[in-house]
Amino acid sequence: MLDIIQWIISNIGLSFYNFGYAVLNPSLWLDWSDKQAIMRFIYYGASIELFFVAFTAFLIITAIGFWKNNFMWACVRVLEGFANGVGRVFAWAGLLMVLQQIIIVFVQRIFTQATLTFGVGTSLTFDVSWWSEELKFYNALVVTLCATYTFVQGGHVRVDLVYSAVSYRTKRIIDMVGSLILMLPAAVLTYMYGWFFLWRHLVVPKPSASDTLERLLAKSRALRWNIETIGFSPNGFNAYFLFKVLLLAFTVMVMLQAVAFFYRSYLELKEGPESEGKYLDKDPLGDEDAELVANIH
Repeated sequence: MLDIIQWIISNIGLSFYNFGYAVLNPSLWLDWSDKQAIMRFIYYGASIELFFVAFTAFLIITAIGFWKNNFMWACVRVLEGFANGVGRVFAWAGLLMVLQQIIIVFVQRIFTQATLTFGVGTSLTFDVSWWSEELKFYNALVVTLCATYTFVQGGHVRVDLVYSAVSYRTKRIIDMVGSLILMLPAAVLTYMYGWFFLWRHLVVPKPSASDTLERLLAKSRALRWNIETIGFSPNGFNAYFLFKVLLLAFTVMVMLQAVAFFYRSYLELKEGPESEGKYLDKDPLGDEDAELVANIH
């Protein structure tokens, strides 16, 4: 147990050096004309070093927030505002999905065309089956980039068999524990697997989560781009690596929302019931929608 504590403390200390070294030497991992820089980027993108840089930043910001609650409220507003902003933008992908499906039906069934062109100025022309399969990408945009927005808005389905029966303070404690013990670790693990899952479909030789930095640097001599372009049909949507990018974006947004939820729960616990929902930017609902939500709860 003592060894684990020492390992954590030493990595927290090293995180300041690692962060400073990365900022002062960006060419070592951002100059992608250098194959070794690409491999360093892949390695450090899901490394222990990056984890402890993020963890140390969380500890520092949290410590300041405990001292200055207004600063913690500002963090909550920024993080929730980010989730709301991204969600409100990409929620329109649902409308685009519906409109594109209508156009596809008309092109296929009425005009019997094999291709479809979209665009203003520079246009994209693909087989109709490509556009049909591309609808899955719109759906993925809504699912991944609107998840935290829905969380902030209180739109996720939850079973409140225990939660609804406990006191206000107990609810806040459950929220704090859940965000740190369940929400944040699940997002971190998904990110770590998703990171290498993405890069295994972008470059060869394929990197592995078990590879050391030295091993990846050795592989860099044979490195070349091999972006996944295989679709479910010969002329179908061929940019499935974008789904893996969205998986990573989803996990990062969930991590940030877990931190925001922890901060909000702590502040509401400290300030009491009168602070519940403080600074919460929820979308206005119509009378019928508000009545429906009230009946559900």
